Parts: sequence; structure tokens; C-alpha cells
Amino acid sequence: MTGNIVARRYAKALFALGQKKGPAELAAYGSDLAKLAEVLAAEPTVLKVFRNPTFGSDKIKAVAVAIMAKLGVGQVVKNFVMLLADKERLANLPEIQAVYAKLQDEAQGVLRGKLTTAIALDKNRQEQLKASLEKKSDRKLVLDYGVDPAIIGGLVLKIGDQVLDASLRAQLQMLKENIKRGE
Repeated sequence: MTGNIVARRYAKALFALGQKKGPAELAAYGSDLAKLAEVLAAEPTVLKVFRNPTFGSDKIKAVAVAIMAKLGVGQVVKNFVMLLADKERLANLPEIQAVYAKLQDEAQGVLRGKLTTAIALDKNRQEQLKASLEKKSDRKLVLDYGVDPAIIGGLVLKIGDQVLDASLRAQLQMLKENIKRGE
């Protein structure tokens, strides 16, 4: 819980700075944070180093500087990461990046979700479905596509905490419940 509060505060601060600088900087900050979070996800030992109090602040900063140099991170994000290191919040970087990405999506009117079908769809069909859903929602969508043969047919769309289950499995389940109730 505390980590979420910390992540929101730092992400909002960086986001506000990005908004003042303009959309290009806002996107650059998000990209730099995403690269750093990707490295931390790929190398969990680095995250353990950031969490370990036995390593001094200087050693932790040196590790962070080396990572940022390889990634080509911008100066503002470098300063931001150094601030996180000074405040012993560097281990919260993945959560901060996630909150920042959500703020960025909200500002740009983007919805992220997952579309699951019973069979794999080709790229053309994926784009058609995405265009249709964007037209109906009047928002830009970024969808991850998945396959689950257990849904039998149709699709399941999950955006945030909302789920649209238009699968054959769900329809059969409703039919089963109606038969049980005698309807």
C-alpha cells in the first residue's frame, strides 16, 4: 500500500514536469522510464541491490548511472532517478513507471486492454476489430491479443476492470442457468 502511494506521488511529479515541458518531453520521460523498468524486470538482481540497505547510496547510484548510460536516458530522468536513490525509493521504479504510463494514457485518451479469442486472428482481422472498437468507444485502443480455446468461440474483451464476455462459453453458461431455473 505504501509503495503505491509513493509511486503515485513520484509519477505525478515527473508527469507534471513533463506536461510543463510539452508532449515530446512527456513521451520521452515515459520512454526512458519504460526502458529502466524493462531492465529491472529482466534483471531482478538489480532490483534486489536497490532494495538492499547494506549497499551504500554511492554504490547504488553507480549501478543506476551505469544502467542509464547504456540506455541513453535523458538528463531529467537521470536527475529523477538520482533523487529516487537519495530518498531510498529506487526500488519503486517499476511501480512509478506503471503509474506514469497510466497517467500518460489518460492524458492521450488511450485505453489499454486484452482481447481474447478462441483461435488466433490474423493481423488484418485484429486491425478490423480494433478499428470497430475504437469507433464505438471514441477512444484510441491499445490491445494485447490472446488465444483461449476454452471460450469455444466469440471473444472476451477486458479493459481496466470492465469485461465484455461475448464468448460462446458464456452464452452456453447463461443458457444452462436459464434451463436450471426453468425459464
